[in-house]
Amino acid sequence: MKRRQLCLVYVSHLIFTIIFSLIIFGLGRPVWGSDLPEILQKGVLRHLGVPYANFVTGSGDGLDVDLVKLFAQHLGVRYEWVKTTWPDFVGDLTGERVKPQGNDVEILGTVPIKGDLAAHGITILPWREKIMDFVPNFPTQIWLIARADSSLKPIKPSGNLRKDIAKVKALLKGRQVLGLSNTCLDTDLYDLKKNGPRCIAFKGSLNEMVPAIIKGETEATLMDVLDALLALEKWPGKVKVIGPVSKVQMMAVAFPKTSPKLRDAFQQFMEQCKKDGTYARLAEKYEPDFYRKFPKLFKNFK
Repeated sequence: MKRRQLCLVYVSHLIFTIIFSLIIFGLGRPVWGSDLPEILQKGVLRHLGVPYANFVTGSGDGLDVDLVKLFAQHLGVRYEWVKTTWPDFVGDLTGERVKPQGNDVEILGTVPIKGDLAAHGITILPWREKIMDFVPNFPTQIWLIARADSSLKPIKPSGNLRKDIAKVKALLKGRQVLGLSNTCLDTDLYDLKKNGPRCIAFKGSLNEMVPAIIKGETEATLMDVLDALLALEKWPGKVKVIGPVSKVQMMAVAFPKTSPKLRDAFQQFMEQCKKDGTYARLAEKYEPDFYRKFPKLFKNFK
């Protein structure tokens, strides 16, 4: 009789554990994320971000920081900053630990969700679209940057972007080019290997890539246009722009696919910011040179 009672207790405990696990982990997926109704109920919007350029300065402001703060104010909730890293932000947002595979992505497991949206100059990439939704908020492009004393010579723009990209790639045969895996600077995204360069996956951080070519670790690196412009200012006479290796890309605010209402609300908010001049004011504040030098890139933001 005692053995039967012990078995019943054990089975009851096992059933409770299973049910509790399913509730907490949502059949293998964490459920700590929130769509718009839950955010409004809790009264807080959690912004995942990585200090990067003028999108997140690390000093409590930046283009993306100001946008999300205004969005939180628009919703009538409290803004909360949640620091993350480039390798971790996808999992912190979606609850899924992932490994990019070219334009696809492999789900490796689950992790706790820490934020409701992510914004820090995130470029929309095919593999990222498989697991996140986006609202574009800034144009960008990938350029090839070389050390100033490199024999690589800047191309003469033809007015045809496709031809200019082909010209740059044609220069790379036998050269070494740095890229950064699992980011918009991943060389695999731009078919560079077909043109014969030796593509090197950089082991350091994005901020160390230009210093690496200046030190002579390699001859050239991929760089997004904003960082390229900053590099020209920071290291005058030490680096040069060879030309584009990508079409115009879009940076965006990222949302988990489980938060369609939040994403739609931000999309409507962005449209209003474009109409009332809020977006132009922020772009002028944080990226004045880029905003003025490349007006065609911002045609959809005015």
